[in-house]
Amino acid sequence: MNIPRTIEWISDTDHSLIPGHVRLINQTQLPLSLEYIDTDNIDLIWDAIKTLQVRGAPAIGIAAAMGVAAAAQNSSAEGEALIAEIQTASDYLATSRPTAVNLFWALDRMHTVAQKSQTMTAADLKNRLVQEAMLIRDEDAAMCHAIGQHGACLLEDGDTVLTHCNAGGLATAEYGTALAPIYTATKQGKRIAVYADETRPLLQGSRLTAWELNQAGIDVTVICDNMAAQVMKEGRINAIMVGSDRIAANGDVANKIGTYSVALAAKSHDIPFYVLAPTSTIDYDCPTGNDIPIEERAADEITEGFGKRTAPVGIKVYSPAFDVTPAKLITAIICEKGIARPGFTESLAAFINM
Repeated sequence: MNIPRTIEWISDTDHSLIPGHVRLINQTQLPLSLEYIDTDNIDLIWDAIKTLQVRGAPAIGIAAAMGVAAAAQNSSAEGEALIAEIQTASDYLATSRPTAVNLFWALDRMHTVAQKSQTMTAADLKNRLVQEAMLIRDEDAAMCHAIGQHGACLLEDGDTVLTHCNAGGLATAEYGTALAPIYTATKQGKRIAVYADETRPLLQGSRLTAWELNQAGIDVTVICDNMAAQVMKEGRINAIMVGSDRIAANGDVANKIGTYSVALAAKSHDIPFYVLAPTSTIDYDCPTGNDIPIEERAADEITEGFGKRTAPVGIKVYSPAFDVTPAKLITAIICEKGIARPGFTESLAAFINM
């Protein structure tokens, strides 16, 4: 399978992690061209997260961690002044997007490393931060492969899966979350087909999921978002697999806008609805989905999507980036540690000490 890496730290020399820079796929250019962004500029990394050049909760967290490392690398400060600059960089990157908990989890982890490394020389601390960012990336890749192993058990030879948005290798370190079981099952010799919701307004399903699956040689069909219930009614779908940007402690799940509608249709047609995400996406401090902050996107993503106006000038727009699917509509939540079933308050909590 040809699945390019979404994000990496590239060392500029053979003997040290620093100096180095972040390399990430510019997902706004897909599927027309595969282009990379190479930068050590924290403002460009913030912009890449904000403008969805890099997107997907795990990938955002990795990008932010590498952004902190890049900011530290470029600082001439030492000691407490360097620690303060690292905190400033972390606080700045945290303003890029509000919903994906992985962003804040990764930044907190980088901050903890900096606080515990105050006795190091500036050079050693900078190297240590790069190491931690790369460890976050590598751990996410391992988690994705584990999610694939657990999730593949839920798929039978000949199944067709419906997806929403993109939760593949492009949204993670590699392999993905919701797409990981599809890749794993395919490697196991199972014949798996996919229907990909195009996912309005930025078409992550048709631009990214379809591109990624096609690259991997997997049978994929793109449908408009409002066709999902119809293909379920026609008996074309055996399972729904989606990712998540934040999972509340009770099992309510925030994912790309439109996921809630897919879950309602799946419930009506008695089709299993699975959520796949690493445990870093579970926010145990967030009791229910009502407590998840929902990002609202700019109006022009709807009124002038991809540069063409499709609504009257000055028209009012409501554009939440995510919706929350209640736990009662979810068949199972699959993480790298296993499969959580309803009630999720207990089954998700069991992952803490595993």
